[in-house]
Amino acid sequence: MLSKAQILKVRKAVEKLYIGTCRVTEHQKVKDKTSKLVTYADQVVLDNQPCRLTFKSADTAGQNETAVSVAQTVKLLISPDVVIRPGSKITVTQNKVTADYTYSGVPAVYSTHQEITLQLFERWA
Repeated sequence: MLSKAQILKVRKAVEKLYIGTCRVTEHQKVKDKTSKLVTYADQVVLDNQPCRLTFKSADTAGQNETAVSVAQTVKLLISPDVVIRPGSKITVTQNKVTADYTYSGVPAVYSTHQEITLQLFERWA
């Protein structure tokens, strides 16, 4: 088992690999003070957070299929201290490309980082 100092060193090394930044937006209920009406509004809960996207492609084809389709898995690597709620919109900028994503799985949290599987954001649920 690694000591606390060793974990810190590994975490710093992992964080040096972060080449992107992300913004996390939640679609939250907002109550108007005057009218008392409840509506939904986008609230930025985290901005300019260092991160890294990783991509994995896999060919998928059945036995009787003639065409091969390609499925891509997108993972967000980010600090384990960050809490991103399911359903949040995660806007990532990496390598001068910006895209909107949302959760598609439970995060794998490690002492040095966490990995969140993403899918392209289509709309608020």
